[in-house]
This record gives sequence, C-alpha cells and structure tokens, in this order.
Amino acid sequence: MITTKGRYALRVLVDLAEHGGGDWIPMKDVATRQEISLKYLERILPVLTQNRLIEGQHGKGGGYRLAQAPETIHVGDVLRLLEGDLAPVACVCEGAAPCARVSGCRTYQMWKKFGEITNAYFDGITIADLMQPVSGGEYVI
Repeated sequence: MITTKGRYALRVLVDLAEHGGGDWIPMKDVATRQEISLKYLERILPVLTQNRLIEGQHGKGGGYRLAQAPETIHVGDVLRLLEGDLAPVACVCEGAAPCARVSGCRTYQMWKKFGEITNAYFDGITIADLMQPVSGGEYVI
C-alpha cells in the first residue's frame, strides 16, 4: 500500500512543476494548494532534496523548485524513495534472503510477477504525465 508520504511527494512534485516555471515556490503555497500540513511536508522535502528531485533556497524570495525536468522524474523512483521497495510480499523484495520454501511455493511466481507489473507500471509514468488534464468522467449510457 502506498502511504501518504508517497502520495504527498507526488502531489508536491506535480504542484512545483505546474506552478514553478523555474521560480522558487514557497512551500507554504504548495501546502495551501494541496491541503497538506506544512509540518508533514517538512518530513518529505529532505528526501526529495537529498535525491536531487527538488532544490531549495532559504531566505526572502526562496522556496523550492524542481531540480529536473518533469519528463525525467518517474513515479516509480519517487515511490521507492519514500516507500521503499514496492514488492507486494517480503520474499520478492530486492535483496531479500532466499525463502526456504521457494522451491515448492505455489504463490511465489505470482507475487514476483505482480511486483514486476507494479514497478513497470509506475516506472512508465512521469511527473509530466501527471500534469495532463484528467479525462473521463463523462461516461453516458
């Protein structure tokens, strides 16, 4: 399950991409627009900064902005930074100790494939993709 940390990190990145244009954006503005507490964002921002997804500037006129083009920031990378491994079960996590039951496990391949599908799906989406207008909702029978 993706926690609020991962979801909010994506919202911050999309917000900075949509409103930044290279300018410094005060995080309080992002917090207000996204309806996320500034205190909670202060736990997420260091991870995004340390991994060079955003950059910050202190002082008057400072704030945050994207450090990369939105087209180069993949959702899978962001989620793995904030959430850790996206594997559905421990035995298919990256670097997991081999399970003694793997040779006879009837579900291992299913979980492994599910993890691969999940990672491939999120790796195929960028922040630029998330900036696109939401379509649908006009379903008529």
